[in-house]
Amino acid sequence: MKPIETKQEYSNYVDQKSPNSPILKNCFNAFWVGGLICTIGQIIFDFCTFKGADETSASTIVSIILIGISALLTGLNIFNKIGKFAGAGSLVPITGFANSIVSPAIEYKSEGYIMGVGGKMFTVAGPVLVFGISTSVLIGILGTVPISFF
Repeated sequence: MKPIETKQEYSNYVDQKSPNSPILKNCFNAFWVGGLICTIGQIIFDFCTFKGADETSASTIVSIILIGISALLTGLNIFNKIGKFAGAGSLVPITGFANSIVSPAIEYKSEGYIMGVGGKMFTVAGPVLVFGISTSVLIGILGTVPISFF
């Protein structure tokens, strides 16, 4: 094979070797899987309110159940298959967050519970938590400052 000498030759080589991504199909799969996850959450919420739970309690129950299902599916290596199929559709915030905590915990279990699971569990979710909490504190502070102060 002749060596690649120019940017154009490299670009042509990359185009040749890279498969085209079926964008429309990927968007459709993300849409319906994400919608299905949200629909499951809504069904659980409606069931809880039907059984007499107030909206706050029902929301908490839905969150706990969706996190538990996501963690279980991650442990059984099913969530990753769903993620490959649905892409961002499976990363509906609460299920994606649970997956981002459970995956590193499983991966680093062999290093022990303290340095492995405990130390690596928040490698993906940690920055999200830090910046999310920091931003909410900053917005909370700015929200309490009277407008006349500016």
